Amino acid sequence: MELADLLAPAQVRTLGSIASKKRALEELSKLLVEVAPDLSATDVLTSLVNREKLGSTALEGGVAIPHGRIRGLDKPAAAFVRLEAGIDYDASDGSTVDLIFGLLVPQEATQTHLEILKAIAERLSDDGFVQAMRNATSDEALYEQIVSELPTQA
Repeated sequence: MELADLLAPAQVRTLGSIASKKRALEELSKLLVEVAPDLSATDVLTSLVNREKLGSTALEGGVAIPHGRIRGLDKPAAAFVRLEAGIDYDASDGSTVDLIFGLLVPQEATQTHLEILKAIAERLSDDGFVQAMRNATSDEALYEQIVSELPTQA
């Protein structure tokens, strides 16, 4: 499965004034529901928040991958937000987070979930890739950067 199969251009956005992790997850939930309309933004947010309670999904270098398995979803769904300014995300390296890749998978899709997460995490650990996403001049350019540089093997 290619990331372009999971991530639609409309689910890649640059967001302005976001001041908290919870607010960022709320916006991410709204984007995820756009591709999974049978779900509610509240249920998606609850799934993401519950996962965060187990430990922050922030990686080093200002990126995070909030994710969750959720009932009522028939295939994986993804959304990506770039924040104009970093927010406190409880990252282990103490850095603020400005790049957030959200992922939802069906409740029973444990192996798929892990494979997609691994591929995303590996790519988001590449400093050059991360900098290119930060330098993208529009949401369209950001989307093209993500899908051209981040193949998955799910």
